[in-house]
Amino acid sequence: MRFIDEVTILVHGGDGGDGVVAFRREKYVPRGGPSGGDGGRGGDVIVRVNPGLSTLIDLRYQKQYRAKRGAHGQGQDRYGRGGPPRIIEVPVGTMVYDADSGELLADLVQQEEEWIAASGGAGGWGNIHFVTPTNRAPRRADPGQPGKKRNLRLELKLLAEGGLVGLPNAGKSTLISSISAARPKVADYPFTTLVPSLGVVRVDEERSFVLADIPGLIEGAHQGAGLGKRFLRHIERTRVLVFLLDDRHTLDGTDGSPLGDLRILFAELGSHDPELLERKRLVVINKGDLLNDDRRQEIATEFAEEEIELQFISAVSKEGLRDLVFKMSEAIHGGPVDEFDMDREMP
Repeated sequence: MRFIDEVTILVHGGDGGDGVVAFRREKYVPRGGPSGGDGGRGGDVIVRVNPGLSTLIDLRYQKQYRAKRGAHGQGQDRYGRGGPPRIIEVPVGTMVYDADSGELLADLVQQEEEWIAASGGAGGWGNIHFVTPTNRAPRRADPGQPGKKRNLRLELKLLAEGGLVGLPNAGKSTLISSISAARPKVADYPFTTLVPSLGVVRVDEERSFVLADIPGLIEGAHQGAGLGKRFLRHIERTRVLVFLLDDRHTLDGTDGSPLGDLRILFAELGSHDPELLERKRLVVINKGDLLNDDRRQEIATEFAEEEIELQFISAVSKEGLRDLVFKMSEAIHGGPVDEFDMDREMP
């Protein structure tokens, strides 16, 4: 399934049904008077959250959504039936903007939440509403009102309490697959992750949190380099950011250092949204099992000089993952964790 996180659609509420001019023509009812009923109200276009969806792909191929109009009124005081609503289902975390003005209209973050995107038009009055002492037989009825019409831009921002941020090939996908049931693609080349992945990390019987694996960032991501600009929005709702680094110079001889990589990540997040740098954060060195003690100490000293707390882990051997899950849970939930079984079957 393709991951689509932004679409533009046209929504149109149903038109109201017309009122009718009618008179009673019944035996033994002389001068029966007007009996024209009202038209029915047009159907609304409703955006509804479906927790089973994770992408806006269904809206990519249908650009217009129109509700049905209300039925026309009839004689004998019969009113027209209202038009049924048109339902548009979206994932949790969908934000709805006016495509013309850019105004945020709705932020749908609750399961089964609904929002009326375009209301249906009111039905027209039949001639029974226009009787006056001087006009006992009005020949007037109103037409139905048109439904509301607007262009909408829908943008999906994933709902995750924690976000994994790192350069390409730092091991984010391996980490999330080691501590949750998520199974993103893992391979030994950059930009293996092309779309965000979500995993539920179950800490104990009462605590769990959702962790998002964001495609790797590179320098200039906020300006469109790599894949970062498109997916940076998906960490905007997170409460804690986990900066996942590795010592790529030692491991494969490429330029860079863990501290330099962290500065790149800070710069990209700050350029996208400075508020992200105010979030709770954990800084982690992955692939620690491939570093000797001297190199570990050297890296730890560099970060200590910048007053940055550091933790070494290995997503493959699971070294340090238990403590990392503890720290993420404490940062999210604000309390200590008693136990976390790395070997149990993941949900």
